[in-house]
Amino acid sequence: MYKRIILASAVLVFASACANRPESISASYVSHEKYMDGDCVALNTQMSNARAELVKVSEMQNSKATGDAWGVFLLGVPFSKLSGDHEADVAKWKGEVGAIETAQIKHKCMIAGEQKKQSSDKDAQSQVQAQATQPTTGKN
Repeated sequence: MYKRIILASAVLVFASACANRPESISASYVSHEKYMDGDCVALNTQMSNARAELVKVSEMQNSKATGDAWGVFLLGVPFSKLSGDHEADVAKWKGEVGAIETAQIKHKCMIAGEQKKQSSDKDAQSQVQAQATQPTTGKN
C-alpha cells in the first residue's frame, strides 16, 4: 500500500516537472523604451527578427515538452530536467515581441496586417464610390 502511494507521489513530482508548452509560457517584461529610438522601418526589421527567434525557441521548447511526455510515459523521467529546456528563452522573446509592438504603436507605425486591412478598406471604398457615380439605366 505504501509503495503505491510513494510511486504515485514520485510520478506526480516527475510529471509536474515536465517542460511547459510555449503557448503556456508567459512573456518576460521587456521595456519598450529601448526600441523608441528606432524608426518604423527599423522596428519592422526588429519585429521580424524577434518573431523568427520566438518561432525557433518555441519549436525547441515544444520538442523538449514532447520528449518529456515520452520520457515520463516510458521511464518515469522528464528528460528536460536532466538536459534543461528553453522556457526562459521563450519568455524573453515573447517579451521582446511585446515591447516592439508597443514601440510600433507609440510611433504610429503601420503593421503588416493593418496595411492589408487599410488597402482592402480603400479598395472597398473605391468600389462603392464608383458604383455611386455610375449612371443608372433604369432597367432592372
